[in-house]
Amino acid sequence: MTPLSEKFQNLKQILDSYDTVLVAFSGGCDSAFVAKAARDVLGRERVKAVTSKSESLPQSEIREAESFTRQFDIDHCWIQTREIENPNYASNPVNRCYFCKTELYEHLKNLAAQWNVKTIANGVNVDDLGDWRPGLRAAREYQVKSPLVEAGLVKAEIRELSRQLGLPTWDKPAAACLSSRFPYGQGITPEKLRQVDLGEALLKEYGFRVVRLRHFGNYAKVELGKDEVDGLLSDFELAQKIKAKLKEIGFESVEIDPEGY
Repeated sequence: MTPLSEKFQNLKQILDSYDTVLVAFSGGCDSAFVAKAARDVLGRERVKAVTSKSESLPQSEIREAESFTRQFDIDHCWIQTREIENPNYASNPVNRCYFCKTELYEHLKNLAAQWNVKTIANGVNVDDLGDWRPGLRAAREYQVKSPLVEAGLVKAEIRELSRQLGLPTWDKPAAACLSSRFPYGQGITPEKLRQVDLGEALLKEYGFRVVRLRHFGNYAKVELGKDEVDGLLSDFELAQKIKAKLKEIGFESVEIDPEGY
């Protein structure tokens, strides 16, 4: 047995120990892997995947989350969180994610009690522990489990196991919430989030996979994957067309970052 397969077996044992689990399912690679692994270990009746349909979730992620859970027969439901109504979140401090996750986990705690589910789990992996993630504090406060961390799995390993399981999310680019597109201290509103969502959807329509549209008020900066940005910069006509379309959704000036994301 390879070290990776040993970790996978360990993960299965961890999930089995939960008995019943509610997975905080964002639709990204990590939480999708947790939801599928839990579904395989515990069965459909003992696993529920829950996704927050907040203003900071891209519309494309809604469709992909629904498609994934339908494909793998995972019991899935949507909730509406309203972190944007919390001034502590909307003012966009450096610990903004803490207030977002607190709102989410409060909802999940109530649902777990309502459904008599013993454990709440997220998709945090070992690599995440080295990043600035204020939401981890909220997870500790709400006793949310991180099975990928417990099993010692890093991002690359999760992608490889997802590929082996045939999950369409195995190579899905990381997709942080839309609120991460604003510099700390710049207030966040539903209207601004909608601007970012529209702009990033536009960029993806042109075939770009790794996309970030940074919002600086009237000014926007486009960040693409490092293997994609050179192609756009070398196509002057396309670059001008994209800039013009982004200005149509409310930006006065648009820059394409030559360094990429």
